[in-house]
Amino acid sequence: MKLNELSDNPGASKDRMRVGRGIGSGKGKTGGRGVKGQKARTGVAIKGFEGGQMPLHRRLPKRGFYNPFSTDYNEVNLGRIQQAVDAGKLDAAATVTQDALIAAGVLSKPRDGVKILGQGELKAKLAFEVAAASKSAVAAIEGAGGSVKLLAGEQVSA
Repeated sequence: MKLNELSDNPGASKDRMRVGRGIGSGKGKTGGRGVKGQKARTGVAIKGFEGGQMPLHRRLPKRGFYNPFSTDYNEVNLGRIQQAVDAGKLDAAATVTQDALIAAGVLSKPRDGVKILGQGELKAKLAFEVAAASKSAVAAIEGAGGSVKLLAGEQVSA
């Protein structure tokens, strides 16, 4: 095979449609733009325009509030952590941190910290270093012989 013999598979590429080249072409006259008016011209950007009337998105009142200081925790239940320990992905002897949970595949990406929730059963004795934990999670962890250390002065929540 030579370079000048290379070609696409039959039907792999199509010629572009040449618009505005006569009625017989099928894309003549208006060139696929419909009929007359502003949208038939080039350079039109009229999304949300209502012909001079105040647009709906400006007539409606603004609502809500974005808190720039809010925290977005990774929430993990105790049952999910126990699954990772049983599968051998999480070392029971080491401290359980956000990085350890990501390495074990329990979490996909780091956020503002980890919050441990109390759903599920924990049998392993684990030491946690997390941003937050629910009261039921702390009770279950300490009941299994483990400990919880909260980072950056966070609180135990209900």
